Formats: sequence, structure tokens, C-alpha cells
Amino acid sequence: MTNPEIPAGTWTIDPSHSEVGFSVRHLMVSKVKGNFETFEGTITIAEDPLASSVTAEVDLSSINTRDEGRDGHLKSADFFEVENHPKLTFTSTSVEPSGSDFKVTGDLTIKGTTKSVVLDLEFNGVHPDPWGGTRAGFSAETEISRKEFGVDFEIPMDGGGVVVGDKIKVILEVEAVLAS
Repeated sequence: MTNPEIPAGTWTIDPSHSEVGFSVRHLMVSKVKGNFETFEGTITIAEDPLASSVTAEVDLSSINTRDEGRDGHLKSADFFEVENHPKLTFTSTSVEPSGSDFKVTGDLTIKGTTKSVVLDLEFNGVHPDPWGGTRAGFSAETEISRKEFGVDFEIPMDGGGVVVGDKIKVILEVEAVLAS
């Protein structure tokens, strides 16, 4: 593994050019996708990239699955209980090489429950922007069990299975701006 060519410093996630998305099985036959529209985060790149860190916060009330009724249900006590737990947070604890990519381990907190998760991270490069700044891109994925975070609403189906699956695939596309 070679060190990525990314300048050390503090990078701010640009929400208008980033996405926090997810997919989950529905009725055991398809996947429903959605995203969170409001989030923020900071990436601190160290001189040794493996000593870098990231923190992020997601406003759970900004969930968008393209169905207002479903989004309202996801915000309720059956799922995220946003009235009492409005934010999802992530704080990295380590960065390790993984072939030409990286594994970022961190503490994910949902509904007051914190678990360690591993993000498979791809560094997509650095480029100057038209406004005199510098931007970096990252793609990351992980899979979590919603039940492990206390999001354990179940509706069994006739013949077996459940309406909403337990495994949630989290998909991140991040563009960050180097602080000047």
C-alpha cells in the first residue's frame, strides 16, 4: 500500500456534494433505498494517513425514502425515535490499509446505542476546485444490524420472513473541502 496523495489538514464534508445513503430488504423480495439529507462531518488527515480521523453527525429527521408516510414511521418510536434520539454519530477509532483501499473502524451511535463498525473506504483522489480550494473524494460502505442498535420493530409475514430486514447497507459518497 502506498500513502494516498492527500494533503494533511482538516477537511469539511460538503453536504451538497456528498450522500449518506442506505438500503434494506422489504418484504424479503426487494430493497428500499433512502438517504439522509442533513449531515455534517470533519476529516482530519494526519501526516501519516493511518493516523487520520473522522467525525460525523446525521440528522435522523432528515430521512428520505421518497414516501412521506414511511419516512414518518421511520422517525417514530417504532424505529429511530427522533424525538428522543435526533442524531446518528460516527467517530473513527482507527484507519488500516486494505489492499489499495482502507478500513476505517469507528464508534457508531444510533438511538443511544454505540457499536464498533468497519467502513470499507476507497480514496477517490484530490482535485482543485474552481473557487481556489482543494477537494477530496471518498466512497465507503458497511453493513449493520438495525436490531443491534435498538431499532427492532418487527412485522412477521405469513409464510415466514419479515416486512423489514435486519441488515442495513450503508453507502457513503463524500466530497470534502480542505480548510484554508
